[in-house]
Amino acid sequence: MKYQVPQFIGVESKIIGPLTLRQFIYISGGIGMVFILFKFLPFLFAALLSLPVIGFVGALSFYKVNSKPFINIVEFAVKFYTSSHLFLWRRDRKRAPVAATPATPVPTEMPASARLTRGKLHELAQTLDIKSDESINTSPQ
Repeated sequence: MKYQVPQFIGVESKIIGPLTLRQFIYISGGIGMVFILFKFLPFLFAALLSLPVIGFVGALSFYKVNSKPFINIVEFAVKFYTSSHLFLWRRDRKRAPVAATPATPVPTEMPASARLTRGKLHELAQTLDIKSDESINTSPQ
C-alpha cells in the first residue's frame, strides 16, 4: 500500500495575505501600541518611543536567528536574566587514575629522533604549505 506523506509540516500557512497568523498578531499588536503612544503622548515623544516598538515588532514578525523565530531568543534571554545563577566548581578527588591497558603500552621515554624542534616544525610547515599550494594550482587537464 502506498501512503501519502505530509510535506512541509514545519511551514506555517499564509492566512492573512502574505502573513501568517502569528505575524499578523504581532504586527496588529504593534500597530495598536503605536496608536496608543500617539493618542496619549505628545507627537515628539510618541515618535521617539514608537521607533523601538516598530523595530521589536518587525523582529518578532520576520527575523530568524539560526532558523529559529526571534520570540524564542527573547524567551531564552528573559529566562536567563531572571533566573539566578550559581556556578560552582568542585574538584572530584574520588577518581582513580586511569591505568594503561596491555593493548596500549605507554612509552616511558620518547626517542630523540621523535622530538620536534622549532627548526623541524618550521620545515614541516613549509613542506605542507608548498604541497597544499601545488595541489590547489594543479588542475587535471
